[in-house]
Amino acid sequence: MTLLTLEAVTRSVELPDGERLDILRGVDLEVEVGDHVSIVGRSGSGKSTLLNLLGLLDTPTSGRILFGGEPLEALSGGRRDRKRGSDIGFIFQQFNLLPGRTALENAMTPLMYSSGRQFWNRARIATEMLERVGLGHRMASMPEKLSGGEQQRVAIARALVRGPRLILADEPTGALDIETGASVMKLLDDVAEQSGAALITITHDANVAALARRHYRLDRGVLAPVDVNRVLALSEATL
Repeated sequence: MTLLTLEAVTRSVELPDGERLDILRGVDLEVEVGDHVSIVGRSGSGKSTLLNLLGLLDTPTSGRILFGGEPLEALSGGRRDRKRGSDIGFIFQQFNLLPGRTALENAMTPLMYSSGRQFWNRARIATEMLERVGLGHRMASMPEKLSGGEQQRVAIARALVRGPRLILADEPTGALDIETGASVMKLLDDVAEQSGAALITITHDANVAALARRHYRLDRGVLAPVDVNRVLALSEATL
């Protein structure tokens, strides 16, 4: 079953001198329920712009985006915001944990904007998710008392507490050492698979990208499938 579809999507901006800058050029992509897709690309290739479109944070200049078969252009701003909040979980390189809040309070944050059972059971839901990522013993710890790997695990728990259908991981191991990064990616892949969520990893790291089931490369705004062996052969300098 198809969860997310991009059809001939472009994104352009007008420069101060009046010229047009084409950031994304005719991007086509289909993501199935439970899929794991990686997108690699060097700095300036359009990864951040594509992430904003995948996360329903922006709209394309042309082309179509469908989420769960529903065209993005059919959604009002409020409905798009609600869909993003309930159906999409974000994981970032810098963790973005709230200082002065415990691991449990950070993991609960998305549930403060939910309603019904999710809102009233937010502490239990966040506790169970932290236990699931191996941090049941660190729930009362502040971010500054956690290691980088533990902070990223809190961020993963926070992204998953509302049961999203799509997880977007933006350079999720960029602030971690190689061994910790590999452990975090395995955890993320396992938890996503168990929950049935689709996972899109956007990275410049070929080894992280190779962990996905399907692989793409974004180069000067053009998205194209790439073989996993080619992904591993590409160094950071050539991505």
